[in-house]
Amino acid sequence: MKGIAGSKESNDCLITIETSKKTTIEINSIVGQFFYDQILKTVEDTLKEQNIENVSVIVEDKGALDYTIKSRLLTAIERMKEDV
Repeated sequence: MKGIAGSKESNDCLITIETSKKTTIEINSIVGQFFYDQILKTVEDTLKEQNIENVSVIVEDKGALDYTIKSRLLTAIERMKEDV
């Protein structure tokens, strides 16, 4: 199962999530040297809130704010659930 949400436009992010044997998070960000830890925390917290485990998450960030990252991840999670 796989879900994708967002875009690679400026101030946005493209998030891909799919089922996996363990949880992994990959972050590629143009502002990663400054905000990597904050992006990682946003993704981890959102997964925890949704009780989501054993997924692979790829974040391709173009300077998105925390609420954008969270909303894109939530949408990708819903799309992953629908991909049956």
